[in-house]
Amino acid sequence: MTERATSEVPTGGPEETTSESAKLPTTEPSGEAAASESAGEEQTPMPQEPAPQAPAATKPAPASEDLPSAPLLLAVEDVSDSAVTVSWEPPERLGRLGLQGYVLELCREGASEWVPVNARPMMVTQQTLRNLALGDKFFLRVAAVSSAGAGPPAVLDQPVHIQKSIEAPKIRVPRHLRQTYIRQGNPKPQASWTHNGHALDSQRVSIRTGDQDSILFIRSAQRSDSGCYELTVRLEGLEAKAAIDILVIEKPGPPRSIRLLDVWGCNAALEWTPPQDTGNTDLLGYTVQKADKKTGQWFTVLERYHPTTCTVSDLIVGNSYSFRVFSENLCGLSASAAVTKELAHVQKADIAAKPKGFVERDFSEAPSFTQPLADHTSTPGYSTQLFCSVRASPKPKIIWMKNKMDIQGDPKYRALSEQGVCTLEIRKPSPFDSGVYTCKAVNVLGEASVDCRLEVKASATH
Repeated sequence: MTERATSEVPTGGPEETTSESAKLPTTEPSGEAAASESAGEEQTPMPQEPAPQAPAATKPAPASEDLPSAPLLLAVEDVSDSAVTVSWEPPERLGRLGLQGYVLELCREGASEWVPVNARPMMVTQQTLRNLALGDKFFLRVAAVSSAGAGPPAVLDQPVHIQKSIEAPKIRVPRHLRQTYIRQGNPKPQASWTHNGHALDSQRVSIRTGDQDSILFIRSAQRSDSGCYELTVRLEGLEAKAAIDILVIEKPGPPRSIRLLDVWGCNAALEWTPPQDTGNTDLLGYTVQKADKKTGQWFTVLERYHPTTCTVSDLIVGNSYSFRVFSENLCGLSASAAVTKELAHVQKADIAAKPKGFVERDFSEAPSFTQPLADHTSTPGYSTQLFCSVRASPKPKIIWMKNKMDIQGDPKYRALSEQGVCTLEIRKPSPFDSGVYTCKAVNVLGEASVDCRLEVKASATH
């Protein structure tokens, strides 16, 4: 893992290099990462002057196996307006006595003395120098140190120039349609607008550019103002562009003509032709309205209807109607409408009712039993019932008999007839009530009868 450290450098001039080493603060290793502020700031723009040369280093002592070799790949990682971060790789040869750390030294441009940035060797391969002043130019070198001394240093080829950082311009197209563009750039970039690749007409269009935005104003917009507007932001050779298409629209014209094709029943067929002027945009459809001659009030029949023919239904018989059609786009309905020249008369049809002859059906029927009586066995002292069902029209007369003797009026029996169901109830029968029971139905068309055997078992005696 690469170790890093942060240091502060002295701000004095070249003549103070002798005493600056005593003023340097103690540096401590830090795990803080020096984040790059922008991808474009890794290479700082250099002035168009002959590149200054690094000051000649003191002639190193003859190579010794006890001394480490020079660190590898010394490079500037990041430069801001107040700090610089450099990194390097360990040397190929660490020396027989082992490596104690690295010493980073600084030499300001025009000076000849190298000033150590850290007072004692530090075991880091990346270091950040902070609290630098704008305009500073200096060289950096780093040497590996062992107990036998410092090895040969690795020196940056070019000086580090501390200057105000430059932010590449950016343009953010907003969501709203106010033609406002947020610009970001440091220092303030130059903004310019074009319309379809040509300069703007300053008499009709005005531009207001601030620190953070550029606003385009079009007063009394016309269709000729439609097109592509492009904003270009430039900053020291950097450039950003954003384009937006503007379409100036207005209400459409009415349909050119309308005519009444046909009227039948409670319906009327209409046909019209599209408008000559659609308002510089696509139509959303047509609005069809009707008005009867009596009231003269207009009622909407169809909205945003796309075809150019329609059928209007549910007209009231006996009324006369006029029809009109509006065109519609994003701006709304056309200022006027196309109106039919003739009225649609909904005539009353001559309809005569011809009822068909109705033959009444004769439902008369002689009595017939749909459910006969069933033989039954009963216990003395418990009431029992006999059932059967009969169908007949007109309603038949029901007669109950026991052993062919009429039992009507006998209080021991109760006869019921409801919806064709005939019931005979025998109250607390005894063995004497055993026998053959008959139900007879009689009407004007005939008669029918059914019978069954009832057996009342006597109680066993001991």
